[in-house]
Amino acid sequence: MSSLHRGALRILAFSMALAPACLAQAQSPADFYRDKTVRVLVGHPPGGSYDFYARLAADMLRVYLPQAKAVIVENKPGGGGLLATSYLYAQAPRDGTVLAVLPETIGNTQVLEPDVGKWKVQDMRYIGSFAPVNTAFVRRKDSPSKTPEDMKQKETIVGCTGTTAQSYQYPALLKVLGGFKFKMICGYPGANEYSVALERGEIDLVSSAWNSWRVTHSRQLGNGDLVAVIQTGLKRNHELPDVPLMQELVDDAMAKKVIEFSSAGAMIGRALLAPPGIPEDRIAYLRELFDKMVADPAMIEMATKRNLELDPTSGTIVQGYSDEIVKTPPDVVEKAAVAFKG
Repeated sequence: MSSLHRGALRILAFSMALAPACLAQAQSPADFYRDKTVRVLVGHPPGGSYDFYARLAADMLRVYLPQAKAVIVENKPGGGGLLATSYLYAQAPRDGTVLAVLPETIGNTQVLEPDVGKWKVQDMRYIGSFAPVNTAFVRRKDSPSKTPEDMKQKETIVGCTGTTAQSYQYPALLKVLGGFKFKMICGYPGANEYSVALERGEIDLVSSAWNSWRVTHSRQLGNGDLVAVIQTGLKRNHELPDVPLMQELVDDAMAKKVIEFSSAGAMIGRALLAPPGIPEDRIAYLRELFDKMVADPAMIEMATKRNLELDPTSGTIVQGYSDEIVKTPPDVVEKAAVAFKG
């Protein structure tokens, strides 16, 4: 065989080797999802607001990704959502076939507890938020302490899951920074269990996402058997205009900064998050898809029928909220870490 023929064959072989890569590069983001199974991961068990929004996301994506083989929800509870967050960051496929609805506080955990939050939330990509999520402190109608001022004067028994959960940490902030006389009783498996304990009179107060309360306890809240008395977040939820924010209940300027840092995740809310390393054109496609989904009257009706609040924020804006959390000054983070211990 002549050297000319051998050279031609080498060029042909090289071209054939490059062909799959070229095809992959030419493949559009929409085409990528053809016949793929998309998983929506949720770091909590069924029955709470994380799960409600993960299932809403899956049902919306089934409509807006008709080329996909399937869209399924996968519950991966553990550590208050930390197990699922670690999986998404370090182990999930980095191609856009796994998205997640995770705690809005994973940025806080990253800077507060780096030994626990072994991820870089700034390397992950928010696709969009369905709604902000203010946590509401809710009491029984006959709880001994009726108002925040009462709670500074009288012992109030607060139910919680564990010391790393918001059900402990938010009340602990008010106990340490606001002088609230909270007695913490932890060990409940989840929000469902401590909500039942509240209604039975075993405890006086619990905190949980307002997005969840409004679905699971709408009747009790409507008839006054349960009453929201305090909320977290950077602004009051439009459904709770007369319920004070935690930072409004303290006078010290540093205490306000600590509480605002701790509450900043409320603006992220119930959001879809993707792992690191996904091609940017695919992220852009998913973000555009999300914006179309949450503006679709049929999808809005779907959320309304489930009594789920829909107050969406685009992915780039949510990313900005998240990035600001991890830029919080060290002195504020240190004071928050101390306060969270109660």
